[in-house]
Amino acid sequence: MAEFTAKDVKALRDATGAGMMDAKRALTENDGDFDAAARWLRERGLGKAAERSGNENAEGVVAVAVTPDGKAAALVELKSETDFGAKSPQFVDLAEDLARAVAAGGDTAVDSRNEVLDDLRVTLKENIELGQVVRFEAADGGVLDTYLHVQNGRGVNGVLVELAGGDAELAHDIAVHVAFGRPRYLTRDEVPAAEVDAERATAENQTRLEGKPEAALPKIIEGKLNGWYKRVPGGVLLEQPYARDDKQSVAQHLGKASVVRFAQAVIGE
Repeated sequence: MAEFTAKDVKALRDATGAGMMDAKRALTENDGDFDAAARWLRERGLGKAAERSGNENAEGVVAVAVTPDGKAAALVELKSETDFGAKSPQFVDLAEDLARAVAAGGDTAVDSRNEVLDDLRVTLKENIELGQVVRFEAADGGVLDTYLHVQNGRGVNGVLVELAGGDAELAHDIAVHVAFGRPRYLTRDEVPAAEVDAERATAENQTRLEGKPEAALPKIIEGKLNGWYKRVPGGVLLEQPYARDDKQSVAQHLGKASVVRFAQAVIGE
């Protein structure tokens, strides 16, 4: 087998517009022969991959998976340019396969599917790429669960939740709530100070424009800020009104259990 260098790979990329991994694979498959490698890329449509890489890919699929022992779970977002591509069976199957692989083997498991991703880019002629790839492994005594909202045959809103205490049913309740409430943070402590300061300033300006008495401003502003933490969608998970009973917060619904962490991916966001 003929040897080739990184400069050869770069030259092939520059000449064909292919991605780095595609150029390297082409040279490997063709014993370092530059012209044969270029033809190999053109025949597979990979020479146009770089041109498509700048195309918007706001469509796609979200997939979730849990290992048989329930100790690890994964969420994978696979992005595409069109809903037609995203709804294709091979696209949905790949997203689900990636989620299972990540749950079982960790984040790097996606690397073993690079060739499959390349083939799908050629087949669908779209800018296909991975979005979020998240894996949770439960601590001792922890409970994992997932939720996936399916629309037109594909997952579009996926959630992972890990609880300390509680059970699978409670974890699923919280996962369903996250899908609906779309919180940005778990607790107030996670909200960046700059974001809080900006919202406090907005609340103060609004209150002053309403002509409220100066002495009442601090209490009114604090009330508006508390409401901002509870907002749906967005806001802080533990302070949001629980989706199935808005008379209690998520924290109250949890009781003695606690949320260790959560992750969410929504197609189009």
